[in-house]
Amino acid sequence: MPGIIVFDVNETLLDLSVMKEPFQRIFGDEDIRREWFAQLIQLSHVVTITDTYRDFRTLAGESLEVVAARHGVVLDEASRAAIVGLIVQLPPHPDVPGSLDTLRAAGFSLVALTNSPPATVEAQLTNAGLIDRFDRVMSVDSTGRFKPHPAPYRMAANELGVEPEDLWMVAAHDWDIFGAMQVGFRGAFIARPGQGFSPGYPPADLVGADLSEVAELLIARQ
Repeated sequence: MPGIIVFDVNETLLDLSVMKEPFQRIFGDEDIRREWFAQLIQLSHVVTITDTYRDFRTLAGESLEVVAARHGVVLDEASRAAIVGLIVQLPPHPDVPGSLDTLRAAGFSLVALTNSPPATVEAQLTNAGLIDRFDRVMSVDSTGRFKPHPAPYRMAANELGVEPEDLWMVAAHDWDIFGAMQVGFRGAFIARPGQGFSPGYPPADLVGADLSEVAELLIARQ
């Protein structure tokens, strides 16, 4: 029988490349966007390890300040808002809507599990036109731990009333796949441009260049 697929949201479903414009305008280099997002992920790991949880959107602002200081850029409120406020306006990657529809038509239940706080992910998926494709939308917020800590994945399995082994995790981040597989999920990695998979992790069960390929592989595995 088709199962339950758990999706990461940022970069996996939603396209952060639209944030290039404000980074180019404010920092003079659109590639600072990647540095900022890497700083955000690093900070999320640090607050998880040190048990000093603050929500992901708050950390996004803090990470922006770190990157600005690193590059000698003084941010005003308008500049901060232009970047952090854009988080809830991200469009889906082109392959995402149709692929989600294909998986739903094949009988899969679709769940989102994100580091973003509840209000942010609800706004993100609503503005991206994806919210109605999901049976559940979950945030790590209730666990006080960010992925890839085991707590968010276990929370998802508990709330869905299934064993972790019954769930697929789909993400464009190798650390997210690794974290999910460590607690028993099966992992499907989307190898989007700029994303790689560490050879130090156990390999993902499925790998595709985009969600269309991953959807085909998931359906074939039913």
